[in-house]
Amino acid sequence: MSPRTAQLSPIENAHARAADEVLAALDSSPTGLSADEAARRLAEIGPNRLPEPPRDGVVKRFFKHFNDVLIYVLLGAAAITASLGHWIDTGVILGVVVINAIIGFIQEGKAEEALAGIRKMLSLRAEACRDGHWSAVDADGLVPGDIVRLRSGDRVPADVRLIETTNLRIEESALTGESVPADKNTAAVEAAAGVGDRVGMAYSGTLVAAGRGIGVAVATGPDTELGRIDRLIAEVQPLQTPLTRQMAQFSKILSVLIVGLALLMLGVGLAVHEQPLAEVFLAAIGFAVAAIPEGLPAILTITLALGVQRMARRNAITRKLTAVEALGSVTVICSDKTGTLTKNEMTVRHVLTRGGFYEVSGTGYRPEGEITLEGKVASLAHHDHLHALIEVVAVANDTHVAEEDGQWKVTGEPTEGALRTLAHKAGFDAGAHQRHDSIPFESANKFMATLDTAPCGQRRILLKGAPDRLLERCRHELGADGELVALDRAFWEERIDALSGEGLRVLAAAARDVPDSKDALVIEDLQEDMVFLGLIGIIDPPRPEAIAAIRSCHEAGIRVKMITGDHAGTARAIGIEMGLGTADALKVITGAEIEAASDEELQRIAHDCDLFARTSPEHKLRLVEALQARGEVVAMTGDGVNDAPALKRADVGVAMGIKGTEATKEAAEIVLADDNFSTIERAVEEGRTIYDNLRKAILFILPTNGAQGFVMLAAVVLGLTLPLTPVQILWVNMVVAVTLALALAFEPAEPGVMQRPPRRPGAPIMDGAMLWRVGFVSLLIGGATIVSFEYSLLQGMELQAARTMAVNTLVVAQAWYLFNSRFLTASSLAPARLFTNPAAQVSVLILALLQLGFVYLPFMNTWFGTTPLALEYWLPPLAIGALVFLVIEAEKALQRRYGARKSG
Repeated sequence: MSPRTAQLSPIENAHARAADEVLAALDSSPTGLSADEAARRLAEIGPNRLPEPPRDGVVKRFFKHFNDVLIYVLLGAAAITASLGHWIDTGVILGVVVINAIIGFIQEGKAEEALAGIRKMLSLRAEACRDGHWSAVDADGLVPGDIVRLRSGDRVPADVRLIETTNLRIEESALTGESVPADKNTAAVEAAAGVGDRVGMAYSGTLVAAGRGIGVAVATGPDTELGRIDRLIAEVQPLQTPLTRQMAQFSKILSVLIVGLALLMLGVGLAVHEQPLAEVFLAAIGFAVAAIPEGLPAILTITLALGVQRMARRNAITRKLTAVEALGSVTVICSDKTGTLTKNEMTVRHVLTRGGFYEVSGTGYRPEGEITLEGKVASLAHHDHLHALIEVVAVANDTHVAEEDGQWKVTGEPTEGALRTLAHKAGFDAGAHQRHDSIPFESANKFMATLDTAPCGQRRILLKGAPDRLLERCRHELGADGELVALDRAFWEERIDALSGEGLRVLAAAARDVPDSKDALVIEDLQEDMVFLGLIGIIDPPRPEAIAAIRSCHEAGIRVKMITGDHAGTARAIGIEMGLGTADALKVITGAEIEAASDEELQRIAHDCDLFARTSPEHKLRLVEALQARGEVVAMTGDGVNDAPALKRADVGVAMGIKGTEATKEAAEIVLADDNFSTIERAVEEGRTIYDNLRKAILFILPTNGAQGFVMLAAVVLGLTLPLTPVQILWVNMVVAVTLALALAFEPAEPGVMQRPPRRPGAPIMDGAMLWRVGFVSLLIGGATIVSFEYSLLQGMELQAARTMAVNTLVVAQAWYLFNSRFLTASSLAPARLFTNPAAQVSVLILALLQLGFVYLPFMNTWFGTTPLALEYWLPPLAIGALVFLVIEAEKALQRRYGARKSG
């Protein structure tokens, strides 16, 4: 590496080095670079933008839906039927495979775009000093060593070491999770300081909230803090959902079983019955097609898609189908604080004067709520102390709140917005005051002062700011009786500590009267005898609905953990209020402790603790991975770009739709349109319902395939004529799955779905009771089909007619079995239960129409080898179906009785 190149490498720990030292390391100066030098550096290190990620093409994304073991078996069956010249069979099998791939391709939605979301955060233009002159340049042309100027409203174009600041405050919540803009200056800090504590740095993609600054670019493009997060997201490998893992395992076991039995059939047919090779091959293919639930991928996709629609109506937008079911499987929800559990809208909670301790209701900037003292509404007319304090914070205030599109928004500082909202709740009108002069807020002073004339004609200095700075400027306070008394500093410091201990941001107010002749305000005017009026406690409040949602999650056996970049005190106060733990028991783990912990130690910490503060993107990612290593199914929620890597790694990533960054939304599987944590709780309920309905669908579909497979296997082993052909089997599989099984997707939630614990991670999708039911029903329906076929042949029916009777018997028995399947163990005989899902009746009607076409339409007779039947030949299938229904209900009754005895 050449010396010139070394100068352009990212400056290590620029936040911990003096500004002039950083300038020297970059071979720059306060007057900036020359245009020629900037061009040379740009050619050497590349533009100030994030690299484009590689993308899979449309063809590759489509064909990956064929990557399934059961699909491989079907494709093999299609190849064999083609080699035997059975082109209709081949066409139907391939048609089923292609339709399933198309459904999966369409429903998958947009490809991963998290990196594109981060790129949208980058600034497009910047103001740089080149050749000693300030000029506007394209932001992607900035290089390390460039001197850039920042002003209120600008988006920071690169990672910048500040060398001059004037009241500079930067909104960094997307990176740090802090609710309020960070004060910036030129001081160096410790090398180990986190991003939120680096006061001398401005980071690419953050927003200048107030003031001005000048700094030197120390990192551009992929070397910035945003670039580091960009690489984290690219490196994170998302996990399969529990359902996809279970279905993949299920597919492998089933495919091995099917292929093994098909080979057994070949051996028996050739060796025992000495049947022709082509005939035995066709029988084996028929068995494989019969046993493979090729309708299952379609019904799985459709069931998930219906769940997506229902969740969308409840403000949860799902970007990936499998995320619907995965959310129903979660055992732990890890949530960001700011904007997720809280509103990200600063709100006054308490007002403390010598007149009393006032409570303030309402949250956010919406001016709805009351100020109360000991449970009674406090009006300004009867509470002079309260009036004096609110006058200060409302008049010495340059921020406005207004309603836009149904949302109350703040123009200016969030903290001042909270004070303005407090004045609205109190009914105070600041418009009648006349301002003569002001001293704006500066980070060095931490206060703001104005010189105003009140409506009564009295001219006053109004001062608000950090309590310690105001206490230094006061010798008196407004006493309980309204008279001036000596300042009791110990009293106020004790109250400041108490409010701060609750995680509140504390501001103070002071004032004093001045002569009418005074028309200018200077710092020295504030060093005289100001009168201390009281304190205000401000917090980014929890969402009330989120508190209830966390309680519901706990009842459902789901742990909720808060992972935030905010300070430990604030996080603890919010955690207690959210119900994450009691004041005595709730422990806060900081990012520094996470950093120091080994992977094994972190697994224990992540399991035992529910509150994590001052965390970085890497810390959040490590916590999610630690929980997953313990077998937990993890959902991660957030709204900032610092949450994106953890969202992508989690089993289910959930982003905020209103205040979330584009990077967060694109890294997530689910986006909450209302930014409401309680929507997650409703989505978990929906996910559990979908999983229940999928189990019902599987319990319904597999006996269809099991019955058909049994028919083919028994026919070969016993040397009988095949009762069904492969294309007839495919017909039954598809129409039964698409009509009858689809009805199960509309089943309502089971009672108490959110009062039961999450299912055990890694538990098979089918338990012993389900396996028994599949085997029992397969033998029952398959045996009835063989009896129907053989009896039809004994009655002198043609082979095509007997096979048509067999298909009808199979389909009608499945229609009756649908009503058994709607309840896994409960009785289906009660009329009130039979008609709770109208989709079941509609699906049976549609199936009846399709089956009539299968029997009576000429082209269907040609395609599927069927023949029209007289009406009386429908009576035996109907009777067999009713008998199947009653036998299975009897089996369920025995299971209930046996289960009750066993549990007793």
